[in-house]
Amino acid sequence: MIITTTPTVEGRRIASYRGIVSGEAIFGANVFRDFFASIRDVVGGRSGSYERVLRDGRDTALREMIEEAERLGAHAIVGVQLDYGALGASEGMMMVTANGTAVTLE
Repeated sequence: MIITTTPTVEGRRIASYRGIVSGEAIFGANVFRDFFASIRDVVGGRSGSYERVLRDGRDTALREMIEEAERLGAHAIVGVQLDYGALGASEGMMMVTANGTAVTLE
């Protein structure tokens, strides 16, 4: 499966558009509690444990998006975007979304 943020796949012609596909990952408030509890991990303004959680969320969202595209018979996903945001009344949850357009290639 080819995944790209561009609207085309270089050197390949898009034969058909299968539809918009997406994947989501939502993490509970414990992410933030863990983040503040592990301040000792902060080196140079970065937190390794928090970055791992975000990376896992991104990977989960991308994997779900790819699985949806495969169910549609796509060869690639173009125009991929990743978004991160806080949810809930006290913004105690983090959401990572991935979306793009599933296509077949010639």
